[in-house]
Amino acid sequence: MKKCSNNVLVLGGGTQGLAIVRNLKLSGFYVVLFAEKGNYADASRYADKVIYCNLRASSKDYLDSVKSIIDHEKIDAVIPMGDVSAEFLSKNKYELLEVVKFQMPDFENFKRGTDKNSLMALCREKKYPHPLTIGTDEIDNTDLSSLPYPMLIKPNITCGARGMTLCHSYKELIEALPTIQAEYGDCHLQKYVKQGGTQVEFQLHVNANHKLVNSSVIYKYRWYPEKGGSSSCATSARNDKMVDILYHVLLDLNWVGFADFDTIEDPDTGELLIMELNPRVPACVKCAIEGGIGWGKIIANEYLGIPQKKYEYKEGEILRHLGFETLWFLKSPNRWKMKPSYFKFIGKHIHYQDMSDWTDPMPFFVGSWHNIKKLLTGTAKSKIDYGER
Repeated sequence: MKKCSNNVLVLGGGTQGLAIVRNLKLSGFYVVLFAEKGNYADASRYADKVIYCNLRASSKDYLDSVKSIIDHEKIDAVIPMGDVSAEFLSKNKYELLEVVKFQMPDFENFKRGTDKNSLMALCREKKYPHPLTIGTDEIDNTDLSSLPYPMLIKPNITCGARGMTLCHSYKELIEALPTIQAEYGDCHLQKYVKQGGTQVEFQLHVNANHKLVNSSVIYKYRWYPEKGGSSSCATSARNDKMVDILYHVLLDLNWVGFADFDTIEDPDTGELLIMELNPRVPACVKCAIEGGIGWGKIIANEYLGIPQKKYEYKEGEILRHLGFETLWFLKSPNRWKMKPSYFKFIGKHIHYQDMSDWTDPMPFFVGSWHNIKKLLTGTAKSKIDYGER
């Protein structure tokens, strides 16, 4: 039975799902979650209904399940939490738009943005800031021995850092490249941006009229593992110049909907370089929400045609992931030098990515135990059942 004026289906969980579900519920939406079990969000009291899933998003059964949920729960809008669910919505865009509302680029534009090789080609053509990149179709005609090593081998389409391989010499490159290509498909080469620069994540939403609805900026200061791991400490910030550049990237891609950009600062020049575009909200989205940009409400309102209010964005809101922070502290040689101190657990501007709030404690315990099991077993998979909560 419908509980309020608008019902929203959230596809996928994780800490981003936890933040978005809470923001939606506190904004007056009825929230249905369709996700794997043990993923933080599914344990939250802010999810009105949870339907567990062990289906591949590429399968017809998944499509049929989503359409069934939309019909049974009288869903008005659907929001993806992961790359796979975002791709699912883009692939099935016009069939699903007949029964539910969302904004997503057409699949060809989706692929142009999420394919790292295509994105770098656009950046080179339009002179957007990016690292030196040797495209997939240029590798065979390039003198690889003359490249400015170290170089990264990067699969064109991958999740996170999977398949990315750092090569310090021409010999290492020619030995590793065939193996990476065989396992991950087409690859490109990219100059390695040395450590020392800040990682900065940008969130933008462009509506069907190609207008920038809102944006947020998150500076990452710590991550685990330290060499290319997940963010453990971040803060809300502003960078209007870079937001404008990324907005024009989205216009060039004819992108519609939400986009999250990873950028990295070149420590030699201080310039932020575009690295990749993710078609969904990031795991650290709570940092932006605590900064005043209620992304769950903003996205749902835009889908449903509800007028947007003006949001004031606050800099300096700190987001920590206690689990990753603890691992970082145990492993990092910089544990005593970095600020904020690991031991500063409480403060007006300190928030936690792997926690909800004091009235909603279960996500922390469920999600943390799920992560501990993955560490102990060395696998990202867990036993999934199918049912409702």
